Amino acid sequence: MSQDTAVKGISVKELTQKIIAGDRVFILDVRNTGDFDDWKVEGKNVEVINKPYFDLIESVDPIMDKLPKGEPIYVVCAKGGSSEFVAEQIADKGYDNVYSIEGGMNAWSEHLEPIKIGELTNGGAIYQFVRIGKGCLSYYIESNGEAAIVDTVRVTAPFEQFINEHNVKLTHVLDTHLHADHISGARAMAEKYGATYHLPPKDAEEVTFSYTPLEDGNEIKVGDVTIKAVYSPGHTIGSTSLIIDDKYLLTGDILFIDSIGRPDLAGKAEDWVVDLRQTLYQRYKELADSLIVLPAHYMGMNEMNEDGSISKSLESLYDENHGLNIHEEDEFRKTVTENLPPQPNSYQEIRETNMGKITPDTEKQREMEIGPNRCAVR
Repeated sequence: MSQDTAVKGISVKELTQKIIAGDRVFILDVRNTGDFDDWKVEGKNVEVINKPYFDLIESVDPIMDKLPKGEPIYVVCAKGGSSEFVAEQIADKGYDNVYSIEGGMNAWSEHLEPIKIGELTNGGAIYQFVRIGKGCLSYYIESNGEAAIVDTVRVTAPFEQFINEHNVKLTHVLDTHLHADHISGARAMAEKYGATYHLPPKDAEEVTFSYTPLEDGNEIKVGDVTIKAVYSPGHTIGSTSLIIDDKYLLTGDILFIDSIGRPDLAGKAEDWVVDLRQTLYQRYKELADSLIVLPAHYMGMNEMNEDGSISKSLESLYDENHGLNIHEEDEFRKTVTENLPPQPNSYQEIRETNMGKITPDTEKQREMEIGPNRCAVR
């Protein structure tokens, strides 16, 4: 941007922090309407309007009556170029608080916000990395100079920065299941740091690489903290939950705060319904209801706590989550097999990438992941 323009840039990190804080945020999205309808920036106090860039090239007059006076206006496009152009046209109309969102929706999709969830035994800690643009949640566990990461996303730089800043050794990387909605960064992290990569073997029958099986009853030590594996199939046949320090339950894509996992992303919905119900209505019932549930995804900002984290006690979820209160088996089966939301974009290619069968370049991987979280059934 030129030095004399009234337009400023705002990073997705700054924008994310404003949204988490509940600040009023007005966004003009200048992508094509179809892309906007599929996926947009959302938040508890966010207003978003859409007007395609091509309708604004000659003049921004068509939207002037929709722009608020006296508050910041944030303009977003796919990559950050078109939004800068439109923002400058708005500034030329006399608005002095106009921002172009740097990197656009591509950057929004890839941003990770680390939030401390709580302390662990003997001074350790667990952090939730919120990928606000995709609804993905990853976990970083550290204790006594060692660390583990669970459900690592493709964008690994924030984890690497955290490891360096905290001066710890990454010893274990785990995937709770073979992901279908986003590309896992677990193998890349394991290779870079010499860590052990764990994956449920029932999800790994077609993988092309070596891994350490993550099986029911396994106990993994990270410093002074123990990670316990609990087999919990239903979203996939291998889905495995993790109990951290006897305090936290990482449920992967089986149980969310306001929904439950979908069983159809490997084309086996009818086969896996029984597993899903047994996990939710029997296996989890046997666990301590004081456990804090930390899922691998969330669907909406209504699930977010005041600090931006996504968590709730297992006891609360059995009281409040509709998916845990469907008492008739036939009704449950219909809920999780009929009228499901669209499947994630490129989910079959994403699964093949996570199996090691294909190795798309970075731009292709970014393109494959574009879009909202679609792993849940409400």
